[in-house]
Amino acid sequence: MEEVWTRKYPVGNDDFAKIRKQGQLYVDKTELLWRMINLSEWIFLSRPRRFGKTLIASTLQAYFEGRKELFEGLAIAEHTKEWVKYPVLRFNLSEVKDLPIEEIQPRIGQQLKEYEAIYGRDEDERTPGAKLSGLIKRAYKQTGLGVVLIFDEYDAPLLGKLDKPKLLEETRTIMQEFYTPIKSCSAYERFTFITGITKFSQLSIFSTLNNLNNISMLPQFAALTGFTDEELDTYFHPDIERLGKTMGVGYDEMREMLRKKYDGYYFTEAKVAVYNPYSLLSAFANQKMEDYWFKSGTPTFIFKVMQKYKTDITKAFDLSASASSFDTPTEGMTTAIPLLYQNGYITIKEYDPESKFYQLAIPNQEVMTGLTENMAHTYLGVESDDIKEGFAFKFWQALKKNNIELALREMKAYMAGLPYIEGFKKKLEEVKTAEGFYEWTFYIIFSMLNVYVRTQVKCIKWRIDIVVQMPDTLYVMELKLHGTPLSALKQIESGDYAVPYSTDDRKVVKVGIRFDMTKLAIKDWKIKTE
Repeated sequence: MEEVWTRKYPVGNDDFAKIRKQGQLYVDKTELLWRMINLSEWIFLSRPRRFGKTLIASTLQAYFEGRKELFEGLAIAEHTKEWVKYPVLRFNLSEVKDLPIEEIQPRIGQQLKEYEAIYGRDEDERTPGAKLSGLIKRAYKQTGLGVVLIFDEYDAPLLGKLDKPKLLEETRTIMQEFYTPIKSCSAYERFTFITGITKFSQLSIFSTLNNLNNISMLPQFAALTGFTDEELDTYFHPDIERLGKTMGVGYDEMREMLRKKYDGYYFTEAKVAVYNPYSLLSAFANQKMEDYWFKSGTPTFIFKVMQKYKTDITKAFDLSASASSFDTPTEGMTTAIPLLYQNGYITIKEYDPESKFYQLAIPNQEVMTGLTENMAHTYLGVESDDIKEGFAFKFWQALKKNNIELALREMKAYMAGLPYIEGFKKKLEEVKTAEGFYEWTFYIIFSMLNVYVRTQVKCIKWRIDIVVQMPDTLYVMELKLHGTPLSALKQIESGDYAVPYSTDDRKVVKVGIRFDMTKLAIKDWKIKTE
């Protein structure tokens, strides 16, 4: 008899009340919410999309509305002696995302109307900011209690306009007027919670609200969104076991597969990694591992900004940086790194307390695969499906068999047959050197196949063009446009490129590759196995 599975997953449901009423799986984060509420009266939290910001906002709304019944058995209930029903004004600015400029104020006005029906309105209040200010004062006067303000996805109206300066400035003006009462009406407020992805410093939220506490990188709130390993053991043991049975693997192997695919996000210097909650819950619900988060709506502006700043993709996803260079306001960006970090495409991996530098890298396989599929078009002028269909499977099979000779033959045949030569030439002009272009090409193709690849790797004397890591083999590659594959191998030898891997148990294979600039393809190669 088939097992009757009763677990309900809140995939796409970020309404706390509905999750609790419908008996859906809820991972208790309310202990952290209690600490947050008692830390400051003005809180800002930045996290990537679909990482639980709206669920946090919804939970806070229910808590401050005094809905005690929803919190039975949760940590925050043990701390709360008296349940007070505060007036709560909550706004979801994702509803304003991508709207034409003339529709922004009316849409915000629709959300304001819900509260005007409760607390009344004044005909002299014409703009969203004026209406919000009036609502805060009337709600305070009518209840005698401080007002709780919740602005979810405050930056949603702005993000899609980053590549349209005039439209961005017009939208900023509208939103700044709406947010002004947060500061001007602070005497009437009990608690303010603001979520977003990035920071727009020229908005009044950040420029005038001196007491706003940005908890995004505070170690004590590292696990506020996403799921930790401990939470997987506490809440998801049967789910991992069930998915493992579906996929024909044991519990431990399934756990490791989930870790590689969806774990690896670090939002603070604390050593607390979290899984992508949307992808993990989707995998359990669908009994299938897919790139759920990446396919749920990758913003195209990310790749436009990367192109604007001529981002070197082989360096952008594995680099050292100070916090001020990646957790910076949008207006202060000089590279695409802040947007990549704040949107979840790169994350903190290491922190050095002496230098106060962070090591940033791609969090997991899901993000790596999704990014490189998009970059195949952006950077190489080809579609990812053209790489995947036919070539990818044969290339991957050859690598798995440790047959680099066959893998390179497959790549040579593929590149020689590309129908996008003009696109390749155009992309080639955007890269400082032709060798750099081929590094990008190798990087994208290997990464798309979930093969760990690094470029321009520092060694004792120089830099290694490419290092490819397979379970049993390490490939050390030198690329040449002039000279021969043999001269490339000699450079690997004289540069002691393989020395850093001498203690590795894996076999080291040295590969010298020459490219044909006229055909934009691999010409020939030499291979030497240690």
